[in-house]
Amino acid sequence: MRIEQDLKLGFKDVLFRPKRSTLKSRSQVELAREYTFKHSGRKWSGVPIVAANMDSVGSFAMAASLAEHGALTAIHKHYTVADWADFVATADSKVIQNVMVSTGTSDKDFQKTFDIMALSEEITFICVDIANGYSEQLVEYVAKVRAAFPDKVITAGNVVTGDMVEELILAGADIVKVGIGPGSVCTTRVKTGVGYPQLSAIIECADAAHGLGGSIIGDGGCSCAGDVAKAFGGGADFVMLGGMLAGHTESGGDVIEKDGKKFMKFYGMSSKSAMDKHSGGVANYRAAEGKTVLLPFRGEVGNTIQDIMGGVRSTCTYVGAAKLKELTKRTTFIRVLEQENNVYGKE
Repeated sequence: MRIEQDLKLGFKDVLFRPKRSTLKSRSQVELAREYTFKHSGRKWSGVPIVAANMDSVGSFAMAASLAEHGALTAIHKHYTVADWADFVATADSKVIQNVMVSTGTSDKDFQKTFDIMALSEEITFICVDIANGYSEQLVEYVAKVRAAFPDKVITAGNVVTGDMVEELILAGADIVKVGIGPGSVCTTRVKTGVGYPQLSAIIECADAAHGLGGSIIGDGGCSCAGDVAKAFGGGADFVMLGGMLAGHTESGGDVIEKDGKKFMKFYGMSSKSAMDKHSGGVANYRAAEGKTVLLPFRGEVGNTIQDIMGGVRSTCTYVGAAKLKELTKRTTFIRVLEQENNVYGKE
């Protein structure tokens, strides 16, 4: 046993230090970025925000809406190949190019991914997603997927340390998904005692990935637009959002009436709700590691994504970054003990 003494930070522990800027308006800030991915050689340009592959977030309807803003959606694993075929047949090219096909690591998952990718050459992204990215099985599976799809952009995770980021990139991942336990409906840290403060995880993993020509997605922990900006400032190439995009018309799921108000159910993908729905219940060898909550129904997601993008643009003006790509170079974080004045409650 050993203890690492250096402090690790979450989004609540820091604020941006403002800097002189020549920008006159938020409208001058360019949020779109262009990436060329290490292994596939593919280029992609757009706003690097990703809807999480949760079945109460990562829906086909969400993909259609976010694509209008240039953003990505990681489609959840539980659509069938037939569902995908219907989607590909009706969606326009821009939407198809801005989705990720999510998969686990079983032989059945591999065949399903193969069948989905065969539906359209325009499907570009594969997201290999398991809770514990430290499994050797993930590394082997990424290599298998890379061999089968040499020209596709492969994302893999989740991990929180640079050594594993490097191993996944060397195995064939273009992008590594970073985050264990920071999500709003994730209880992994409580159930297992395992995790890593998200901002420090992003900073350390981005450094490792960029040294090899790879990229990372900061996955989880964002509760407001300022957190999204901090993730980008810390070096994340993409930021994945779950709870911030849940509770909308496009999120999937039923609207529930309660005491005259409308709500939508939101739950972690390792929660009892998810396992009851997709796996016939919680297996007797494991514990549920997610919450189930009711969120106030928030209507269409367009207003929310515009608010998030507006907040990030504002961050850029405060530190003098004309483009999102410049934000991390213009970032100085200061450690703080408070974030906001809540005398009248939270917004």
